[in-house]
Amino acid sequence: MVPQQQPSSMPFQRYQPFKPVDLPDRTWPSRTITEAPRWLSTDLRDGNQSLIEPMDNARKREMFELLVKMGYKEIEVGFPAASQTDFDFVRSLIEDDLIPDDVQISVLTQAREDLIERTVQSLVGAKRSTVHLYNATAPTFRRVVFRVDRDQCKDIAVEGTRHVMRFAEQYLGETEYFGYEYSPEIFVDTELDFALEVCEAVMDVWRPGPGREIILNLPATVERATPNVYADQIEWMSRNLTRREHVVVSVHPHNDRGTGVASAELAVMAGADRVEGCLFGHGERTGNVCLVTLGLNLFSQGVDPRIDFSDIDEIRRTVEHCTQLPVAPRHPYGGDLVYTAFSGSHQDAIKKGFTALQAEAAAAGTPVDEYPWDVPYLPIDPKDVGRNYEAVIRVNSQSGKGGVSYIMQRDHALDLPRRLQIEFSRVIQEHTDAEGGEFAGERIWEIFSDTYLAESGPVAVLAHRSTTAEDGTYRIEADARVNGEIRELTGTGNGPISAFCDALTDVDVKVRVMDYVEHSLGGDGDARAAAYVEAEIDGNVVWGVGIHNSITTASLKAVCSAIGRA
Repeated sequence: MVPQQQPSSMPFQRYQPFKPVDLPDRTWPSRTITEAPRWLSTDLRDGNQSLIEPMDNARKREMFELLVKMGYKEIEVGFPAASQTDFDFVRSLIEDDLIPDDVQISVLTQAREDLIERTVQSLVGAKRSTVHLYNATAPTFRRVVFRVDRDQCKDIAVEGTRHVMRFAEQYLGETEYFGYEYSPEIFVDTELDFALEVCEAVMDVWRPGPGREIILNLPATVERATPNVYADQIEWMSRNLTRREHVVVSVHPHNDRGTGVASAELAVMAGADRVEGCLFGHGERTGNVCLVTLGLNLFSQGVDPRIDFSDIDEIRRTVEHCTQLPVAPRHPYGGDLVYTAFSGSHQDAIKKGFTALQAEAAAAGTPVDEYPWDVPYLPIDPKDVGRNYEAVIRVNSQSGKGGVSYIMQRDHALDLPRRLQIEFSRVIQEHTDAEGGEFAGERIWEIFSDTYLAESGPVAVLAHRSTTAEDGTYRIEADARVNGEIRELTGTGNGPISAFCDALTDVDVKVRVMDYVEHSLGGDGDARAAAYVEAEIDGNVVWGVGIHNSITTASLKAVCSAIGRA
């Protein structure tokens, strides 16, 4: 019988399943995302308010400058009525002329008259700004937190909108552009018909039309269901909203169920025009949806995210400095280890993928950096986000021949023959098993040198001279150190290796060469050469390696290396 999961002791009966949306003719499953949505960064508001230590003014400015540099055109910069610190920061951006002409800042407020007035006052002098007003519309909040019925809840939103318009006219006068955003907070838990009713009532006041859009933000304030349910909610709202051509449907997914990215992507497929989130997913509880992941997901599909992620490490360092929180090593696209393979089978596939990509690009006459990307286990080219290939393959006790040989080729231009790869990977395995942990490239080279390049074995070539007879016979005279004694060895053969093996019989060393490979270590005329010899010695089949400016000397050193290995 197959294993059977047993009932747990957890009180799962206390929780009710989320009710699905009745939308049998949903269309979003057959759609694909072919262009980036509008983005709003809320790093300086939602992200900041969730930090253990909120950003000071200097770090807020650094974060704002990063967002502008990356290309974000809509940035929520604070909750001005919440604290003097937030108010002063918004004022500093405006008074110090730090906001580019094509960037629109947004500020958040609750639907209270005094808070709205304070919020609008913070925007005096801004060329382009948006006031984002919200009130809770979900049944539990209406019943438990605010103790209002549906009509009273709707009135809060309507009156709040009127206050925004009145104070904007009073304090902002003629600005280049003033926008309005409304959120029925905890939208996912709000009855859809009531969310629609409130949004329509708000629009009746704001009166969106040509050149006067309204942003209706439909947040997954607490992620409560599978992403397809959120997509159904967004499609239902998008279908039923009047004045849809003047409405920007915005989504603000949180990540409580760990599916914030999927919720955002399906919401865009379902009709959302705009996505709010934070770099690396900062925000309350498990965070907002990650704008880095969303943007680079598009990039990996050949869609321009319209945001510059070409220096992902600098982005990560800045965010870590500003938030004082680390980005997880395996965070998609930006973590330290996301382009790294430790597993032997993964390393082998990546190594072969790189080799094939280079060959295909060369055959097509296209620079490899412009050739369509297709390498196993790497969804994007790390170089496209500013990473190099040094960390793509790292070696530990799980690694195999592919990873080890990749590092040897990358760092030292040594193209190890396949059977030598297998032999050397076993050597590395012995060391990783004994020493534990990860092995850096320097340690791998140290082991390789000690194993194959040390000249402390029983035979070492010191010098050699050769001649070739008329019949093609090759004659070699070699000065060698044999078991600590300097000897002159003489032998003949059809080449330097066979002649040297013949000479070794004088000191009772019998070598049968089974395979031989050589290559240059560089492209210029002075480049050194590497020689690899697979040999049977006293019943043992081993590899030897030699490196020298002379290919003949490298070959003889490889034979001596094999003798040492045996």
